[in-house]
Amino acid sequence: MSATARKTAPMADDIRARKGGTPLVSLTAYTTPMAQAMDAHCDFVLVGDSVGMVLHGLPSTLGVTMEMMILHGRAVARGLCRAMMVIDMPFGSYEEGPEQAFRNAARLMAETGAGAVKLEGGATMADTIRFLVARGIPVMGHVGLTPQSVNTLGGYRVQGRDARAEAVLADAGAVADAGAFAVVLEKVPQALADRITAQVPIPTIGIGASAGCDGQILVVDDMLGIFTAFKPKFVKRYADLGAQAEEAIAAYAEDVRARRFPAEEHVFASQAPTPGASDG
Repeated sequence: MSATARKTAPMADDIRARKGGTPLVSLTAYTTPMAQAMDAHCDFVLVGDSVGMVLHGLPSTLGVTMEMMILHGRAVARGLCRAMMVIDMPFGSYEEGPEQAFRNAARLMAETGAGAVKLEGGATMADTIRFLVARGIPVMGHVGLTPQSVNTLGGYRVQGRDARAEAVLADAGAVADAGAFAVVLEKVPQALADRITAQVPIPTIGIGASAGCDGQILVVDDMLGIFTAFKPKFVKRYADLGAQAEEAIAAYAEDVRARRFPAEEHVFASQAPTPGASDG
C-alpha cells in the first residue's frame, strides 16, 4: 500500500473525536482480500488475535505469537486505503511491564504499518497504556471479557453482572484516564455498557455489549458464517458462506469423480489458437 493511499486513513485522534457521533463501524480482518472487501465500509479494521482460532485452529487466543500477528498485519495493510488498521498485541507480549510492551508495540507498528495497537486489561494495564501513549504508541483498550485471561475468568462468561459491574466501570475509566483513544467493551450487560459509554470520554466499541455504544465490532468470519465451530449469542450472521463453500466443494468433488470437470472449455488445444483468439 502506498504512503499516499494510506494518508486518507483516519488516525487515533479522528476515532477519538467520533465520541457520541455516528457509530463507528469495525470488523476483524486477517487477509488482504477480506481487508479490501471491508475497507470502504469500516472506520477501523482490527487485526485480531482471534486469527489463532479462526484461521489457525487454535483452541484459544493464547497460542498466538508476534510473528503471526505481523504476518497477518502485513497482509491486511495491503488491502486497506481508507480504514485505519489497529492490531492486537498477543498474549505474553505486554503483561511483563511497560518496557516490554513498548518494544513489542513498536515492532508491531513498524513492521505492519498499523495505526494503533490494542491490548487487554483495565486498571492493571493503566501504567502500561500511559507509558506507550507518552512514547507515541496510540492504544485501544479492551475491558469486560478479555479472552487472553480466559483461564482466570473461568471461561467466556459475561462480565460485570452484580458486584463486578463497578470493577468493569473502573477498568474502563482507568483505560481512558491512561490515554487510550477508545475502549472495546466485550460481553458486558447492556445497562452497564450504556453506563460506561455515558461516563468515559472516549468511544466505546461494543461486542456483545449495547447498541448504545459509540461503535461496534465483530469477528468477520462469525458475521459471514465462515467460522461455524460455535456461534456467540452476540453474533448476527449476515451470510452463511461456510455452508455455501461446503456445497460448492461437494459439487466440485462430484464433478471430478464423474469426469465432468474439467470440461472442454477448461482445457487447452494441442495447437495454438489463431492470431487474435484467446487462449485464456
